[in-house]
Amino acid sequence: MSPDGSKVYVAVAITNDSTVSVIATATNAVTGTIPIVGNPVDVAVSPDGSKVYVTSPSSNTVSVIDAATNAVIATIPVSMQPFVVAVTPDGSKVYVTNFTAPGTVSVIDTATNTVTGTIPVGNAPEGILVTPDGSKVYVANAADGTVSVINTATNTVTDAIPVGIAPVSVAITPDGSKVYVVNSFNPVGTVSVIAVTTNMVIATIPVGSQPIAFGHFIQPAPRFAGTPGKANCFGQSVAALASQFGGLNAAAAALGFTSVGVLQNAILAFCGG
Repeated sequence: MSPDGSKVYVAVAITNDSTVSVIATATNAVTGTIPIVGNPVDVAVSPDGSKVYVTSPSSNTVSVIDAATNAVIATIPVSMQPFVVAVTPDGSKVYVTNFTAPGTVSVIDTATNTVTGTIPVGNAPEGILVTPDGSKVYVANAADGTVSVINTATNTVTDAIPVGIAPVSVAITPDGSKVYVVNSFNPVGTVSVIAVTTNMVIATIPVGSQPIAFGHFIQPAPRFAGTPGKANCFGQSVAALASQFGGLNAAAAALGFTSVGVLQNAILAFCGG
């Protein structure tokens, strides 16, 4: 979904119809159909809503869509069977899981649409996410029963967390404190809960048989002082918070954000940039 909630992008991976559909949420109508090379599987939208990134395992590529024109503006070769894609909160990098052994994560520079790094992770990586502060990437390795943790500053794996059997999807709480991992085991699937501060599993929740996909944590969008879409939205919001709470550190603590960086990312999302 686009950051402002106005559009939904859906990958359609039928052999004769490799496309991405664009749905207007105001009308629930398809407003665009974008041809994609290969059979698309996953979609991620940049934080400013300007670009859409689509993985195509059958062509080993990531397509880049201009959201304003619904046109593919780049097709980026990555590694074998790119599966799930995630964008950093500042929009500067895209991380892509490559499923075929040996499992890797490709790092794409969004300014140049080129791969700038390939990071070895566990076997058969599927789900991937970036923490709200942009400092870490969590990768579910389906064949290893682990979650790899990548430091985005160095693009190196700093931890491998044992979870359940066949972890396939990951999601993170809006405050960035916990990661939830779907373990797709039959007959009893589970969800592992990881504390981000320690990278330790703090709970294992039994669910139904063979769980696969994860939903999203939904919270009311914070309202800030600026006007979304305006060039000075971010500056006005930051100035208002600093004035009201006596500084951004105090504002972040009072509003329930784990750091000033997470608060600033929330303001950026609110402002649409």
